[in-house]
Amino acid sequence: MKAKPALRWILALLTFTATLSAAELSPGEKEWVSKAKRFERRGWIYLHVEGDGSARGFQHGYLLAREIGELLRVHRKVWEYNSGMTWGWLVKRASELMTPKVDPENLAEIDGIVAGMNARGIATTRDEIVAYNAQLEFEGYWWPQEKKRLADEKTAPNRERCSAFIATGSWTADHGVVMGHNTMFDFTEAVANVVLDLVPTTGQHILMQTQPGFIHSGTDFFLTAGGLVGCETTIGQFSSFDTNGVPEFVRFRRATQDTRTLAEWSDVMRRGNNGGYANAWLIGDVNSGEIARLELGLKYVAYESTKDGYFAGSNVAEDRALLRLETERSPTDIRKSAAARRVRWKQLMSENKGRITAAKAEQFLADDYDVYLEKRQPGSRTLCGHFELDAEQFGGPEPFDPSGTFDGKVVDARLAKQMRFIGRWGSADGIGFFADRFLRAHPQYDWQQGLLKDRPSQPWVEFRAGE
Repeated sequence: MKAKPALRWILALLTFTATLSAAELSPGEKEWVSKAKRFERRGWIYLHVEGDGSARGFQHGYLLAREIGELLRVHRKVWEYNSGMTWGWLVKRASELMTPKVDPENLAEIDGIVAGMNARGIATTRDEIVAYNAQLEFEGYWWPQEKKRLADEKTAPNRERCSAFIATGSWTADHGVVMGHNTMFDFTEAVANVVLDLVPTTGQHILMQTQPGFIHSGTDFFLTAGGLVGCETTIGQFSSFDTNGVPEFVRFRRATQDTRTLAEWSDVMRRGNNGGYANAWLIGDVNSGEIARLELGLKYVAYESTKDGYFAGSNVAEDRALLRLETERSPTDIRKSAAARRVRWKQLMSENKGRITAAKAEQFLADDYDVYLEKRQPGSRTLCGHFELDAEQFGGPEPFDPSGTFDGKVVDARLAKQMRFIGRWGSADGIGFFADRFLRAHPQYDWQQGLLKDRPSQPWVEFRAGE
């Protein structure tokens, strides 16, 4: 009798774990591991780590070694296919430009991840994990400029990333902060399914979404014990980068762990800004009810805050100087994803003023209304983005590009004060993705065979720190 698919997967995982050539742990490493925790829930992996940088990193690398190793395999193949350059070449460049700018605590955590993975028989290095953590900014912002220098080509535009909002005051049902965020990304690397419960020896207790092997969030959905919540959407059509600046992943981690106010958090993000992974940050203080938007370009930075209003993100810069002088994005062409989603956010916020709750936020993130077609039709222009279903995309990726929304997360003030949030793994509207079926229908993407993975529909579930 054949085993059922779920049972086969469990048996394969047990076999893999049993055959890892794990090194003998020292007494200190055994103590570190005994304080960590991992479990899985509806597509998510919950990971608790605590202690100093070395301890947290070792716990992370040891308990997620298999997942990190697989993601490095996939990312290496995607990078080499898209760039034509070797992974080793990129790691070397990252070691020269990024590693020296990582602060000691973050570097200790990275070294801990390396040690934890090596202890499980999966080889990696400090520079590889730095390059992996820096992929969003280094490959998305430094590489287009370097490619242009090497090949004299036009700088490639940034892809569409994420839909998000944050609201407070008279816009929400209880006048407290409500925030929602979903992430759009290439499905080969839509892997940020880790809920990281991080308790450092100094600084803020953090609960954030991330992907295996990251010391930052990447998708950038977080809450802290000090009462801060935050998320972001990428500023589209932006490509500036300063190699002398501090990496974005380093600044994010320092800001989130080391600060307690919106102003302090924003100040850390501005300090040493390299332009990499340029985002419109939506942040809130659930204790005071204040929310803010920090649009972090390179030459132009905009900050505004309120205790009665909302901010929404759809990859369009709202600051006029930043929009016109550092991007090439149209805020009004609703044939394109970003402008269409920007209009849809305005509609939903207006229609639901005074009634916005966490439950409403779930509905917003799953919204499939196309303002250009004026009907409900999942596609590249909907808040819950489905590029993989879109036959005709204007100014975006190619038809049926295997990318789009792969999650949804919501939080309100009540949940945040208890260090809890609600998340959905897979498309926020519940539409599943199945790799073999997709590749049979769209063989032009057959190079992604073995890289694309199924993402079936999952329910909304709750997580809390300290589970």
